[in-house]
Amino acid sequence: MDKIAVLIPCYNEEQTIEKVIKDSKAALPDAVIYVYDNNSTDRTSEIAKANGAVVRHEYVQGKGNVIRRMFREIDAECYVMVDGDDTYPMDAAPGMCSLVLEKNADMVVGDRLSSTYFTENKRPFHNFGNSLVRGSINRLFDCDIRDVMTGFRAFSYEFAKTFPVLSTGFEIETEMTIHAVNNHMQIENYIIEFRDRPAGSESKLNTYSDGMRVLMTIARLYRDYKPMGFFSIVSLILAVISLVFFIPIFAEYLETGLVAKFPTLIVCGFVMLAAVLSLFAGMILHNLTINHRREFEMRLISLHSEKKRLMRNS
Repeated sequence: MDKIAVLIPCYNEEQTIEKVIKDSKAALPDAVIYVYDNNSTDRTSEIAKANGAVVRHEYVQGKGNVIRRMFREIDAECYVMVDGDDTYPMDAAPGMCSLVLEKNADMVVGDRLSSTYFTENKRPFHNFGNSLVRGSINRLFDCDIRDVMTGFRAFSYEFAKTFPVLSTGFEIETEMTIHAVNNHMQIENYIIEFRDRPAGSESKLNTYSDGMRVLMTIARLYRDYKPMGFFSIVSLILAVISLVFFIPIFAEYLETGLVAKFPTLIVCGFVMLAAVLSLFAGMILHNLTINHRREFEMRLISLHSEKKRLMRNS
């Protein structure tokens, strides 16, 4: 079992990977550095291996798939995940690791948005998207995460081995954040400096398509983790629609004693029935999520014992 494992997911980062590895070694000299190549067509793997990193491969495309394999294959007391594009300062890594190893943090978020991100990043829609995602998650899940989309994080063993990776792409950071928040894991925000990619290095993130996938992921996870809130909103919307069309019919009935729009009245009844069913669905799923939380806590207890055993054997 490694004390600290630096995890670097890479796709065509030959221009910057050498510097990221050297900075990682300088900041964390005792760490094991793993570079996971995700079907790069350049010399990323070759350069990483020449600089002393442990190079492994994930052949299914997508950052989420890479992280799934990383967490599955590597056992460590502390995991540091950093992108291979040299936009994050590795000199912040020791401080982030200390929060995991000494303060029992489960996830440390490298917070770019509280420092230089908005001045360094040259893509205005990325700035807007980061603010939108952060605000949505903090409001929906009642938390205070300063940077949801950052690719620089530190994790505990318990987090890595309980995180169910469902996403395949860049929405994985959003999924990580919500998993930690929903399960009341200890989260720390750690302010870091951010620098834009060097000239010639291109971002793999598509502002519009990946941004939409992130927003859809937030909606899906809110439904899964907070079903009472999600289905209450659906129920309220359906009830309002039903009442909007029902009130004129009822007013006409009070005035004339006749119902002139029976089809509309029938549809209103079915829509209101759907609203009631949605509310009850939320209540049932809410009880199921409570049971899942109990099972999760028991899983954490067994993982703690497993971690101690691995540490003794390493």
